[in-house]
Amino acid sequence: MKKILPLPAVPVSLQDSQDQDDLHIVDYLNLSDLPQPLQRMLSQAATPAERDMLLMATLTAASACLPKLYFRYGLTGKRYYANLQCFILAAAASGKGIAGQALEMMQPVEAVYPSLIPGDSTFPAFFKRLYENGGHGYVHESEGTVITDIWRSQTATYNSLLRKAAEHEMISHNRCRELQVIPHPCLSVLLTGTFSQYRELVPSIENGYFSRLLPLIVRDTQPFDPRFVEADGHAEPVSRQVGEQLAKLCAALYAQPEQEWTLTPEQKQRLSAHLSTEYDALIRILGSNFHSAVIRMAVQIERIALILTALRFHKSQWPMASGQQPITCSDTDYAIAELIGSKLILHMAAAYKLIAGDRTELVPRIAISCQKQLLFSRLQSEYAHKELVAVAQAQGVSPRTAFRWNDRWLAEGLITKAQYGVYKKIC
Repeated sequence: MKKILPLPAVPVSLQDSQDQDDLHIVDYLNLSDLPQPLQRMLSQAATPAERDMLLMATLTAASACLPKLYFRYGLTGKRYYANLQCFILAAAASGKGIAGQALEMMQPVEAVYPSLIPGDSTFPAFFKRLYENGGHGYVHESEGTVITDIWRSQTATYNSLLRKAAEHEMISHNRCRELQVIPHPCLSVLLTGTFSQYRELVPSIENGYFSRLLPLIVRDTQPFDPRFVEADGHAEPVSRQVGEQLAKLCAALYAQPEQEWTLTPEQKQRLSAHLSTEYDALIRILGSNFHSAVIRMAVQIERIALILTALRFHKSQWPMASGQQPITCSDTDYAIAELIGSKLILHMAAAYKLIAGDRTELVPRIAISCQKQLLFSRLQSEYAHKELVAVAQAQGVSPRTAFRWNDRWLAEGLITKAQYGVYKKIC
């Protein structure tokens, strides 16, 4: 088994942070390492914000197209499936309309295997649709007001359904004539909106849905985009072509028995060590109420890695032979999923601050000291420049920023030079 290394950063129009935290995700991924369908979807985006939104939108929509692929998690070996739930928090003119390409991608799948559930549904209608779909569903709403307006009187009920669906726990609805039960719901959800709309679903930090709903924070706003005027309206339908690939994959998976996917033992050890470090650092920064977000990120990282693996399936693997050994995650897919998870943890920290009452701006920035402290805590007691760069890039921090912070640690007396290019912590 080859050693898993942090993915090299690919700065795309990357700006020097100048002591501002950077929540961008795709800028720190090696795009050529991504599955081909994901590369094609991201080719439609032009800015870092658009790339991040399209990344999470595509992963979330694709997670609804992978029935019967599961992994085991926890001491009991509970089965988890690929389904992600994500809320994109963005201001006006932030370009969040790009997330609609994920819905366009889903149209070929919907034509063969209907799964789309309108967010503009009463709870009985929503439950009925999910029940008739065998517990599988995909919710895509680009206007948060649609959700908040229709759900306002039933927020608690919807919150409970979504929270249970995130864990594939049984949900039921007692109708006048019968009790309807969905034993293992598999629901993927993609919503975009403002913080006030996000708050309708996640009313408090203690609410269990906070740690299960992945927020993507978009601070960027865009000037007028000339592409909308200059385009001739005959662009290649990339999203639908990718959707046709997903439809074939979905059909193959539906036709076979359930198939297990798993991380390797080495990857599991790395995930455990990675989240232990995240846990220790972020709990010190944000407090004990944030612990559930870090703990549940393990499941989210595995879900993302499973999706990446499935998106690489070739036609020769459709359908896979039943009874075979579990599908094993590649080191590349694990490293990509870990990096995405590391960045999403920071997005959750920003959302956490908002819910806690820090609403001086649309999305309060995570203090740079928090990121510096997190990077410092991840470094060994003695490290060289190459270890500093590797750990920083795995966290999504540019080498230039890491070296600047390292100079400050040296000036502040937190580290000392052991030898040329090698540093030692003294605190």
